Amino acid sequence: MLFPMFRKKKKRNLKIPARLSSEEKKQIKKVIDEAKKSDNMPHSAQESVTFERMFPSGICREEGDFYSKTIQFQDINYKLAQDEDKTIMFEEWCSFLNFFDSSVEFSLTFMNVSTDATSFEKSIRIPLKKDGFNITRDEYSGVLKRQLEKGNNGHTKTKYLTFGIHASSIKEAKPRLNHIEIDILNNFKHLGVMADPLTGKERLKLMHDIFHMGDDDRFMFDWKWCAERGLGPKDFIVPSSLAFPKKRMFEMGNMYCSMSFLSITASEINDEMLADFLSMDSSQILNINMQSIDQNTAIKNVKHKITELDRNKIEEQKKAVRSGYDMDIIPSDLATYGTDAKALLRELQSQNERMFLMTFLIMNTGRTERELEANVFQAKSIAQKHNCILVPLDYQQEMGLMSSLPLAHNHIEIQRGMTTSSSAIMIPFTTQELFQEGDESLYYGLNALSNNLIMADRKKLKNPNGLILGTPGSGKSFSAKREMANVMLATDDDIIVCDPEGEYAPLVQKFNGQVIKISANSTQYINPMDINQNYSDDDNPIALKAELILSLCELVLGGREGLMPIEITVIDRCVHKIYNRYFDDPRPENMPILEDLYNELLKQGESEARNLATALEIYVKGSLNLFNHRTNVDVHNRFVCYDIKELGKQLKKLGMLIVEDQVWGRVSANRDCGKSTRYYMDEFHLLLREKQTASYSVEIYKRFRKWGGIPTALTQNVKDLLSSPEIENILENCEFIYMLNQATGDRNILAQKLGISDHQLSYVTQAGEGEGLLFFGNVILPFADHFPKDIELYRILTTKPNELAQYKEEKGA
Repeated sequence: MLFPMFRKKKKRNLKIPARLSSEEKKQIKKVIDEAKKSDNMPHSAQESVTFERMFPSGICREEGDFYSKTIQFQDINYKLAQDEDKTIMFEEWCSFLNFFDSSVEFSLTFMNVSTDATSFEKSIRIPLKKDGFNITRDEYSGVLKRQLEKGNNGHTKTKYLTFGIHASSIKEAKPRLNHIEIDILNNFKHLGVMADPLTGKERLKLMHDIFHMGDDDRFMFDWKWCAERGLGPKDFIVPSSLAFPKKRMFEMGNMYCSMSFLSITASEINDEMLADFLSMDSSQILNINMQSIDQNTAIKNVKHKITELDRNKIEEQKKAVRSGYDMDIIPSDLATYGTDAKALLRELQSQNERMFLMTFLIMNTGRTERELEANVFQAKSIAQKHNCILVPLDYQQEMGLMSSLPLAHNHIEIQRGMTTSSSAIMIPFTTQELFQEGDESLYYGLNALSNNLIMADRKKLKNPNGLILGTPGSGKSFSAKREMANVMLATDDDIIVCDPEGEYAPLVQKFNGQVIKISANSTQYINPMDINQNYSDDDNPIALKAELILSLCELVLGGREGLMPIEITVIDRCVHKIYNRYFDDPRPENMPILEDLYNELLKQGESEARNLATALEIYVKGSLNLFNHRTNVDVHNRFVCYDIKELGKQLKKLGMLIVEDQVWGRVSANRDCGKSTRYYMDEFHLLLREKQTASYSVEIYKRFRKWGGIPTALTQNVKDLLSSPEIENILENCEFIYMLNQATGDRNILAQKLGISDHQLSYVTQAGEGEGLLFFGNVILPFADHFPKDIELYRILTTKPNELAQYKEEKGA
């Protein structure tokens, strides 16, 4: 399958000297005729692509003996770091570059692809469902659209490092490439950068995406198709056409493109230059090809240059003496070059500097020639801002394009010699972004550095457990409610809330959920003895339930010393007896209640059993018998809120423990149908004050993940939270922390526990409402969530007393 190419050919006139013999003329004519037949110019898009073979392992062979591999790497928050941290990152990046010896060619490729605004808007729109909430979905999608317009999310930015070596065969190249790859990945890890090597298919897709920046052509490829259809990998990646009609631009499919190189004329470069190029709002490819020079050769060349400069200096001094001038008066350029060359020699000899040959290429694109010209002009302006020049690659557009592919092979013979530190100043790290595609990605605000949408799916984390931390008025409850609303609209997950302050009811009712008000005067009951067959991950759910009953008894019956060993034995025995009877006939009306445990204790012969029954009597027949009833509310509703605000001090801790057990029962029941359960615990520090509730909370954070549970704890009392010995276990099992404004004492503790830099802490110091730091796996982002106030959903989410009073007054009017 060949695709047409159009080229402008230069005419050549060959004048044959008259002294040539007729035989020589015939030979020359024969050579010319053969050259005309075979002009060594590509006649198809496939022939333009310079690699010869792609292996499934990710190794690519180019021009006979050059083999390469590609690694994709992520960004880190270089801009967010303090100056001291930036210095450390810069030094580590210098060490990274020094790793490459002169036998390794490598390139950094930055691919910015502009996505159609309409398509991108569709990707964040929440799909409609037949559940009666589509009006709210449209409203929430409208919020996302408005937030999208504040940033630059329509651009997909990816970064790659490609390295290659010369070898006689794939057998010789493979072990060395693998060794280099391991070292590079370790170096990235040391920098805190996530990186993954690309397979052969992934490298082909990358090149396909470069060649198809202007269309929606999907990458379709399978290795077996090559043999079955007689095609090569190039046939699946090349554009519909490549045309080079002009010296400074070319056409690639539906796009107009222009290749340029950056002429680095500035005496000094700052670390913003590369970031400025990458911030352009158009589709483009930036490629920095580099190769180090052997250290001895580099030193020898510099010494030779110094000798030449000294020779020129002596010549100038001789001229000055002959002309009657002071011999110290020499051209300023010569003096400057001499000083610079000697300084360079010192750096190479004693300051861990190496010499690199660099070629900085930029491919600008546009859907029209005018758009292309505007984008090239913008790139030239950025270069000029940094005292550099962007120079078009006249008549070298095709070679420039091939040099921009992630193949680590430079076809442009325009190189600039630079030291390690000069090369490293174009540090490839700017700002981390967090935008995960998918129907279950949720909105968490805007990136405070780039103003781009933060969309993430906690289920993609190794451990989706979370914490929401913030002082009163920082937006803690609002953030939790916003996530709950988003979960209800975008996913099929169940939501359970433990509500100690009675503030989640309006949101739950908005989504036809079940609010269970637990208080001494309530007629709504939940049974702490509820159990199901899936309650445990083994074949003995009773054993796990017995642990909960023991914790419950220790909370209400145990003294300062807790339960005695004989008391624990008696309770465990009774629990097994009553549940064995239930599982013999597991009907709802046979579900045990607390009174069954009380009666079973009375049947035991030990005096300790009678003492336990007596202590339990107030919770069975007395004034605290709230939990001695079978469940009479819909605990299976998709959105359930346990309102424990009016529980007295004596019962609140008990109520929290029972709610957690209800959640565990729901999670275990949902696991069989593959459904996730999200559990939100407000005022979480209260659960950590008592040993029993604290240990049960830790179990939730340890065990929920593999059962499809996603717990989220909220607290404003961070000191109380962090004073608990159990918090260490919880922090170790959390990869999602939504940190809003923090008090001074709390900031210092959090910085120590989470390893937060002073600069990062500035985002939670005197932060505005809805502003802070998001920890998502290895990503740390400053965020700002200024949710629109002119929508109905905001009225339900807000917890501000003045706004609630105003809305109530408007509703009454």
